[in-house]
Amino acid sequence: MANKPVVLVTRKLPDAVEARLAKDYDALLNPSDALYSPDELIERAQGSDAILPCHTEHFTPDVVGRLPDCVKIVANFSVGVDHCNLDAFRTRGIIVTNTPDVLSDATAEIAILLMLGAARRAGEGERMMRDGSWRDWSPAFMVGSAITGKRLGIIGMGRVGQTVAKRARGFDMEIHYFNRNRLAEADEHGAIFHGSIETLLTISDVLSLNCPATPETINLLSAERLALMPDGAIVVNTARGALVDESALVAALKSGKIAAAGLDVYRTEPGGNPEIAALPNTFLLPHIGSANRETRDAMGFRALDNLDAYFADREPGDRVA
Repeated sequence: MANKPVVLVTRKLPDAVEARLAKDYDALLNPSDALYSPDELIERAQGSDAILPCHTEHFTPDVVGRLPDCVKIVANFSVGVDHCNLDAFRTRGIIVTNTPDVLSDATAEIAILLMLGAARRAGEGERMMRDGSWRDWSPAFMVGSAITGKRLGIIGMGRVGQTVAKRARGFDMEIHYFNRNRLAEADEHGAIFHGSIETLLTISDVLSLNCPATPETINLLSAERLALMPDGAIVVNTARGALVDESALVAALKSGKIAAAGLDVYRTEPGGNPEIAALPNTFLLPHIGSANRETRDAMGFRALDNLDAYFADREPGDRVA
């Protein structure tokens, strides 16, 4: 490219991704990995042809409306786009892309980790080992729940949900799911479809949330729906914190209605929910579903593929707005 397009990069990216970016673009990098405020983001975007952000930047209608006219595409380093007001981007005529497909295995691994950690009280056990409080053993010590042979309910049977189901079959779990549309029989691999979330919840010994956060799914897991689940069920969330009414989940965990929760996402990020963190029957991670080297490189390359397509006058493959 004779005149390289200018790309504002909002966070520190993997070295391999930044190297490819620097070869093909005039990259405005963020080596300190500082989180830009909306005003800083808009200021730094002056003169940029594109922005490569993460889910940590929130493109509200106000922020989108204030972006300089030179910005033509926002190529997200994320599969979720709930941090982007897509209608506002469409109004401005700014293209938005994401990075699907490449996160499925990594996120499913974390879902299984959370499932096992919550069921087998791994958080409590690790704290005990670190603070030196392990003093005894008995048949009644640290008794958790098995997941082998249990019924797994999956809400959202897209790429990640199907991969979670595939991994869970290794534990002989019976797979049930709710999705906006039923999968083709060949893609179900024996999973049982439910036409409503409510019927799914009534049989879910373990529940895995794998759907996107949209206006329709905010507080999807409410107090009323938690009450439908079997006593002693386990809740796992690797999707988005907004799917869960966290106050209702805290109450259900305190009462024992929900035996344990394994969470990687929260309504407030970073930081999480102090009420949830204070509960012993939780196994918690800091939004690291995609955090392995292979996946983070693949996410960055996918975002760059979308930029390459746009600046070569082709339609980006992962366009969402």
